[in-house]
Amino acid sequence: MNYLALAIGTVLITAFSWYFSLREKRYHGIARFFSFESIFILVLLNWKVWFKDPFSGHQIISWILLFACIYPAIAGYLSLHKRGKPEDNHIERTTILVKSGIYKFIRHPLYCSLLVLGTGIMFKDPGKLQLILGAVNLLAIYFTARIEEKEMIKKFGPEYIQYMFETKMFIPFLF
Repeated sequence: MNYLALAIGTVLITAFSWYFSLREKRYHGIARFFSFESIFILVLLNWKVWFKDPFSGHQIISWILLFACIYPAIAGYLSLHKRGKPEDNHIERTTILVKSGIYKFIRHPLYCSLLVLGTGIMFKDPGKLQLILGAVNLLAIYFTARIEEKEMIKKFGPEYIQYMFETKMFIPFLF
């Protein structure tokens, strides 16, 4: 693994986490940092095997997951941007609770996308370290969503609590 790339990437992820969440006292950015970091390390570990043995089972699963992560990311971002009336065009500063589009089915499509992305990268070369990092990503995304839900309850009150009962976290109709 390239340790210089790891160091530079970690600094950039830390700056991103601070700028978009922590400076505004939105502490879900701490848990989200671990998701971004685990995904980044998975990329560093697996980039050499990205196209190796392309028709193996784990590569096919990987590609399916990598393509599947695109829809929730785009749909979630566009819904927040268009319907959430974000302050300063910043999707983490929505002023309206979005409950339509993809948000009608899941509360956290952007985090769902990160979960699927990390799992897809892990499947490129599913060794012990990759499985551990995949589990770190899973836990980090779960805790990020839970922390953000507490922030959303403070922001939107009973309307968000009702929304939590109406939708699933990550997977429509399941979880």
